Order: sequence, then structure tokens, then C-alpha cells
Amino acid sequence: MAEGDNRSTNHLAAETANLEEQLQGWGEVMLVADKVLRWERAWFPPAIMGVVSLVFLTIYYLDPSVLSGVSSFVMFLCLADYLVPILAPRIFGSNKWTTEQQQRFHEICSNLVKTRRRAVGWWKRLFTLKEEKPKMYFMTMIFALAAVAWVGQQVHNLLLTYLIVTCLLLLPGLNQHGIISKYIGMAKREINKLLKQKEKKTE
Repeated sequence: MAEGDNRSTNHLAAETANLEEQLQGWGEVMLVADKVLRWERAWFPPAIMGVVSLVFLTIYYLDPSVLSGVSSFVMFLCLADYLVPILAPRIFGSNKWTTEQQQRFHEICSNLVKTRRRAVGWWKRLFTLKEEKPKMYFMTMIFALAAVAWVGQQVHNLLLTYLIVTCLLLLPGLNQHGIISKYIGMAKREINKLLKQKEKKTE
């Protein structure tokens, strides 16, 4: 068991080091984005919502086709991938890179690797469910996809995408400030109260 844990830890460290090497040119930008997403200042949440709203209002105004939208998005990613490693050191100054910043960059890369592992794990579990319990797999998939299709039919695609993107960008800050755990705890307490009341009624 200990050997398996050590092997997993070594793989995690190797993957993290590899990702750090790949994203080294994005280090300064990732640290700034990390501060914004974790709401280190009070005005960061409204700033996030304002920027996202401006982007989606621009998309709504221009009303590009799917092909034009995808092409523009990929073109933006290519430009960012080329320009950020060149401009970031000049803007932020790589010579000011401190031990604390390096440690935070390492933590960010480690969290990204763990998130990727969780996603791959869930994907593997899905195929395991398909092999072991095919009926449950197909019923679950059909129900989930039908629910998503119904929501997509009721809500405008752009509005739905805006809500999803906004929630995803606010999620790290909500988690960092304990807001998610707070409301989850409140929901658990309410559910426990209802269960206790139901037990008393049955007695």
C-alpha cells in the first residue's frame, strides 16, 4: 500500500514538474489570474462579472456565426500563446520572481494536475459503469442528456453559456472564502431537521 502511495506521489510530482515547465512563460499571468479568481481584493468579483458581461454583450452585438466564433476564439488562443511568454516578462519583470511566487506557481500547477486526474478518473468510472451495469449507464445518460437538452431549449444558448462561464469563474473565490461550504452546511442541517421531524412523525 505504501509503495502504491509513493508511486502515485512520484507520478504527481513528475506531472506537476512537467506542467510547470510547459507553463513557465505564463507564470506571471497565472499568478495574477489566481489572485483575481481567489478574490484577494473586494472589487475583484464585480470586476470579473463586468468583464464577462462586456465580452458576452460584444458577442451578442456582433452575432457571429458558429464557424466565425470558433475561428476567432482559436485565433485569440494562438495569439495569446505566442505573445504572453514574450510580453509577460517585460510587463511583470521575471527578475522579481520570489520564492513565495514560485511556491504558489507550484501549487497552482499541482492543483491543475489533480483536477485533470479527477476528470480522467470520472471518465474511467463512466466506462466502468457502462461495462458493469449497462442498463443503469444508458438510463443515466439518457436522463441526463434529456435534462440538458430541455434546459438548452428553454434558455437562450448565449445566456446559458454566460451563466456557466460566470459561475465557473466565481467558483474559486466562493470556495476560497468558505461561502460554498457555509451554504452546504446550512443545507445539510435543514435536511437533518426534516429527517428528524419525519422520524418523530412515524414514531
